[in-house]
Parts: sequence; structure tokens; C-alpha cells
Amino acid sequence: MPGPQTAEHTAPVRAGARELAAYATGSLGMGVWVTVPGLLLLYFLTHTLGVSPFLAGLTLLVPKIADAVAHPLLGALSDRQARAAGHRRGLLRWGLLLPVALVAMFSVPAPLTGFTAALWVGAWFVAGNLLFASFQVPYLATPADLRIGYHERTRVFLVRMLVLTAGLLGAGVVAPALVAQGGRAGYTRMAVLLAVVMVFSGLIALGGVRGLTARCGFRSPGPGHAGLGDIRSAWRDRDFRALVLSYLCTVTTTHLFLAALPFYTEYVRHDGRSTAGFMAGFLAPALVAGPAWRWLSRRIGKQRALLAAQAVFVAGCLALLAGDRLGVGFTTGVVVALGVAFAGLQLLAFSMVPDAVAAARGRGSAAAGAYNGVWTATEATGTAIGPYLYSAVLALGGFVSTTGGHGTGQSPAALTAVLVGFTAVPAVLMVVAWLFQSRCRLDRHAAELA
Repeated sequence: MPGPQTAEHTAPVRAGARELAAYATGSLGMGVWVTVPGLLLLYFLTHTLGVSPFLAGLTLLVPKIADAVAHPLLGALSDRQARAAGHRRGLLRWGLLLPVALVAMFSVPAPLTGFTAALWVGAWFVAGNLLFASFQVPYLATPADLRIGYHERTRVFLVRMLVLTAGLLGAGVVAPALVAQGGRAGYTRMAVLLAVVMVFSGLIALGGVRGLTARCGFRSPGPGHAGLGDIRSAWRDRDFRALVLSYLCTVTTTHLFLAALPFYTEYVRHDGRSTAGFMAGFLAPALVAGPAWRWLSRRIGKQRALLAAQAVFVAGCLALLAGDRLGVGFTTGVVVALGVAFAGLQLLAFSMVPDAVAAARGRGSAAAGAYNGVWTATEATGTAIGPYLYSAVLALGGFVSTTGGHGTGQSPAALTAVLVGFTAVPAVLMVVAWLFQSRCRLDRHAAELA
């Protein structure tokens, strides 16, 4: 069945390759922040700092509560800046301080363990999340600000996603390798190295945003509502609300998967060093799968393609329930399939946000900053709920935390919790995401979205 017809011929402007590459480079640093805390922070707390699974989960969850409030407010602030200055770069510049928070978060003073270590990590996690939001909200609003069409927005997000995947892949492989020996010093060295990448990534992206708006034009948010009014207007959008609720379940699932992977490799596969390899298997396919998902979305529409990606992820999670009875080759194949699905989940969901803004603009009401503030708040909430859910499953199973980076013997119930939390729980969450997504009707109005 052909994909949705669009009016893209009315918006012939295309993003320049150089400006688009510079803009997308910002996703390298974003990939580091998304991956490293999600992949290593729960493990760092429970295996190096001696924090109990329950307290470790709270350490990851509580900072995100502040995020859920801050992101929409930052989105509204970004809209006000855009109306006044004709760009969003003022808020984005604050995000360039994010590398400082990354280093501090993984540089816990030696005397701190348990509760006090959790306080240190949690405080810097709050600071880092707020700085990340200051960068992310205006950064992701850029495609909706540009005077480009429906499929061109997908192209912009595809290039961004490919670079983001490179950031996720690089951080996901390098970070576990750098801390494989355990110990606090290894985590600090890892954070310093990746912070350097984040600094250069952010500076290049700042120039890329400037270049894209100069080439493609800038759509001002218009008068709109003030602050909370913009946020309420975004939430009343039925299609956007369905997309947001679906993405909340999706990002919860994927970040649970990331947080659980080191536990799965150590306690189910009995090879903790294979974490980096499985991360590569999960993320590398996106470099090829992203263009394939874009092609599929042009054939059948973004909505149907996204539903297909969610279904593939459910099947992959259920396949891993067999645990260590699966061979390494089969397990790797399933992880690769999950990575292919992950590429579609990211590309298609993100590219539908500016479509929602465009549809709202056609109705006479849209504020890209508010929409993206709600969206990034949803992402921040999901990144916290995922690891917290997994830590709760571990706690229910009686998982025992350690210090010094060394594993310990676990009860059969704890080992069952490690496996079920990594497989069945994500599958159920993604089914819920599919149900929410099936209510979104943005593709039915595709002709109005250019």
C-alpha cells in the first residue's frame, strides 16, 4: 500500500549537507549522556559503591522527577526566546556545561559508599539532566522550526539518528571496556575521555543549528499562549498525546534493556566482558537499518512502520526468555534484531513530533518548544522509570549488591529476576506502547504536514 500523500512540493527547501552534518554532530554528545548513565549507573551504584538495588533505583528515579517538571518549562522558555530573538541558541549554550556533570557524577570521593555515595551521584545526576535538557529541548525543536516538508523532516532526523547511533555505539562499547576492571578510578577515566567528545560535539552543533536556520528559514512559534498555556495546548492535542504515551512506554523499555544488559551478561550469560559486544550488536545495525526504516515509512507511512518496529521488539524480548539455553550465535542474532527495531523506534517516533507541530500549526496553534519540552520530559521520565523498574524487580528477587566491582553469588530467585526483568517486563511494556501508538492518526493528515 502506498504511503501517505504529501504536499512536499510546496516546500522545496532542503537542508544543506554541511549544515545538516554539523547539526547532527550534536547527537554524538547526546548519545554519550543517554548511553553511559543508562548502561552503567545502576551497575556502578550496586557493584562499586555498595548501594542497595532499591536505593540505587531511587537514585536514578528521583532526579528524573525534576526533569519531568523542568523539560516542559524549558520548552516554554525556549519558545519565548525564539519569539524574541528569532532563534533558540541562548538556552542551548547552557547545555555545553553538561560534560562537567558527567565527570563529577562518576568521580565519587573515596570515603563515600552506600547512602552518601548515592546522594553524591543523585545530586550530579540532577544537575546533568537539567543541563542536558537545556541543550536537548531547543536542539530537537530545530526540525520543526525549519521551513521544510514532511519527508524532509524525516531526512533531517535520519541524519541526526545515524550520528546519534554512532554516539550510542561508541559510548556503549568504549565505556564498558574502560571500566571492565572495576574500581572507581576506571569510571573517572571513562567519564573524562567521553566528556572531551561531548565538548566538541556541542560546539559544532551550535554552528550547525545557526547554519540550518540561515539556509532553510525559521518559523517563529507565533504569539501562542504564555508558558503553561503552551504546554496545556500541546497536551490537548490527541494525536500528539497518543504519540507521547506510546513513546513513554518505548523509552522505558529501551532504557530498562540498557540498564539490565550488564546484569544479563554476568548472571545469565556468565560473561560480564561480553556487555560491550552485545551493545555493539544492539546499536551497530541502526547505521544500516535507519535508511531502511525511512524507505519503509515512505512506502507505508510512519505510523505503520513504527507499529512494525514495536512488534519486532516484543518478539525479540520474548525470544531471550530461554536464557543461557540459547547459544551465543542465536542470542547475538536476537540482539541484532532488537537493534534493527530500536533504529525504527527512534527515527520514526522522533520524526513524528515535528509532524504533530505542523498539524497543530495548520489548526492555528503550535509552539515547537512546548511540544518538544513535553516530548523530552517524556523521554527523561522513561529513562528513569526503566532502570527503576529493573532495580525493583532485582530487589523483589533478593539480589545482593557488592562493592569493589566484583560479583557475588545470587539466589535462584535473584537469577530469575535478572532474566525476567530483561525479557518479559520489556515485552509487556512494548505491547502497551503499541496499543497507545495505534491510536495516533497523524499519517491520516499527512497532506497537511508539509
